Amino acid sequence: MSARPLRIGTRASKLALWQAEHVAALISADRDAPPLEMVHMSTAGDAQSEIPLWQAGGRAFFTREIDRALLEGRVDVAVHSLKDLPTELDAGLALAAALSRADPRDALLSASGAPLGSLPPGARIGTSSLRRRALLARARPDAKLLELRGNVPTRVERLQRGDYDAIVLAAAGLVRLGLEAHVSEYLPPQRFPPAVSQGVIGLVARVEDHATLRILASLDDRAARLEVTAERALLERLEGGCQVPLGALARLAGNELTLEACVCALDGSRTVSVRGATQLPGPATAALAEASALGRRLAEELLVRGAGELITQERAARAVAAVEAP
Repeated sequence: MSARPLRIGTRASKLALWQAEHVAALISADRDAPPLEMVHMSTAGDAQSEIPLWQAGGRAFFTREIDRALLEGRVDVAVHSLKDLPTELDAGLALAAALSRADPRDALLSASGAPLGSLPPGARIGTSSLRRRALLARARPDAKLLELRGNVPTRVERLQRGDYDAIVLAAAGLVRLGLEAHVSEYLPPQRFPPAVSQGVIGLVARVEDHATLRILASLDDRAARLEVTAERALLERLEGGCQVPLGALARLAGNELTLEACVCALDGSRTVSVRGATQLPGPATAALAEASALGRRLAEELLVRGAGELITQERAARAVAAVEAP
C-alpha cells in the first residue's frame, strides 16, 4: 500500500511555484520521503491585484487562504515568503521550518540602468511597500512614488514598457526567477533595511501533524530561524497586526546575533533607528528565547525614541487615504 502524498499548498505565481518546487526538491532528497502533491491556490492578494498593499489591512493578504486549507486538512504544508506571514499564526499552526536565507536586500531596477542617486529629478519609482516608499522618500524626496502591483515578471515588464523610470523589488525573488540581470543597484541595508524575514521561505504545518513536522524539521536552517525570530519579535511588538514602515535585519555570526531596525516617516522626514547585539546560549530553545528577547528589547527602544508616534501618524494617514480612495 503506497504512502499518502504530502500535499504542498502554494500560490500559483511563478515565484511561489519556484519556492514550492524548491521545497519539494529538498524533501525528496531524503530517500524515505513520501510522494508529494502540489496544490495550487489563489489568495486575496492574487484576486485583488490592483489594491495597494497598504490598503489591504493586516499581513495575511497572501497567506490566509492557504493556511485555512492547512487547518482544514486540505493541504499538509504551506509554503510562504516568510515576510508575508503574520507574526501571530492561527491556533493550531506552527512555523515548522525557516529555510536558509537568500539575499535579503532590496534591488533597484531602472529603465536606464542608472542607480538610485543618478535617476533624473522627479523620477517615477514604483513600489507598493510602505517601508520602501518611506525610505525612498528619505533618499530621493524629489521622486514621484507610484503604486506597483502584480507578480515579479509583470512588474519587470511594466518597467520595460515605460510605466516607471525605476522599480524596487526584493533581490531574492529576482535571483530565484533568473531576473537578476535587470538589477541596476542592490540597495545597501544600512540605508534601506529590508522587510522582516525578507529572503526566507517559511514552511507552516499543523501542530498535531507530528509526521510532517519531523520531515520539515530537517529543512530548518539555524541561522535563518534565529534571525527571523528576532525580527518577527520586534515586528510583533510594534505592528499590532498592521503594516508599518519598518525595516529590520538580523545577522548571526558565530554565537553573536545582531539586529538593526528603523521606522521611517512616510514622507522620509524622520527616522528612528536602533541597533543591538546579544551572545546566544548553546541550547537551541534558550537561543531562540534570547533572539526573541533581543527583538522585543529593540522594539521597546524604538518606541522610547518616538517610533510609536510615527506609526500612529502613518496609520492615521492611511485611514484618511482609504476613505478618500475611489
